[in-house]
Amino acid sequence: MTGRKALARRLGGARDGAAAVEMALVLPVLLLLVLGTMEVGRMAFTQAALTFAVQEAARCASVRPDLCGSPTQTAAYAAQRIVGRPAPASAFSVSNEPCGVRVSARLPFSFVLTPLIPAAPVLTAQVCRP
Repeated sequence: MTGRKALARRLGGARDGAAAVEMALVLPVLLLLVLGTMEVGRMAFTQAALTFAVQEAARCASVRPDLCGSPTQTAAYAAQRIVGRPAPASAFSVSNEPCGVRVSARLPFSFVLTPLIPAAPVLTAQVCRP
């Protein structure tokens, strides 16, 4: 009996592996937090780039008719102006409205961590410039 009590006391006071168990519990949460923050930052950058491209295309359509005279040319110009992520010209739509030239964009955003975040948002931007 005394041997069992001694073994129980010795195992109860053992701290070997406690750091490994704590790291196994904390590391996934920490990685998810860091990678999620990076993904949100990348999405915000893409939204800003999309807004910039739409603004530049609307400006080009109203100021430079030789370069952006037709809706197809304006959409192609907008697709060239987006920074950081290639976008097809089909993501942009151009129309003439009472407010001026309206350029709109719809671009699906794809996360790097697609298995963890399956629902990808669609980023939108629009500008109407006289």
